[in-house]
Amino acid sequence: MNTASISQTLFFEATPEEVYSILMDSAKHAEFTDAEASIGVSEGDSFSAYDGYIHGINLELKPGRRIVQRWQAEEDDWPEGHWSKVTFELFPDNAGTRLEFKHEEIPEGMEDRFETGWEEFYWEPMEDYFG
Repeated sequence: MNTASISQTLFFEATPEEVYSILMDSAKHAEFTDAEASIGVSEGDSFSAYDGYIHGINLELKPGRRIVQRWQAEEDDWPEGHWSKVTFELFPDNAGTRLEFKHEEIPEGMEDRFETGWEEFYWEPMEDYFG
């Protein structure tokens, strides 16, 4: 199967620890997405978000600095058994955090949908949350 990657760089008016927490704390994640989330806090733990639409496993966790997850979406055209990988890198930047995001191994042809989805369902609500 051919795959694609997307990369996005964002800035949030929050500390790296606050950005990490909103992504990894089930209650905060559910609050900013307005959807159920269950997120394990250790490497090897599973997670789900957006009422089960997203699920996976935490591969690497460096609080306030880095999150790497094995990731799947409940999409009709998502290949069964296929895993993609997401990486969130957090850097202090003036009065906030620069987030370097990468989503790799997306089934080819779905990358535009996911690029828009990350913006609409993650970055914009996070911006509002930290507002």
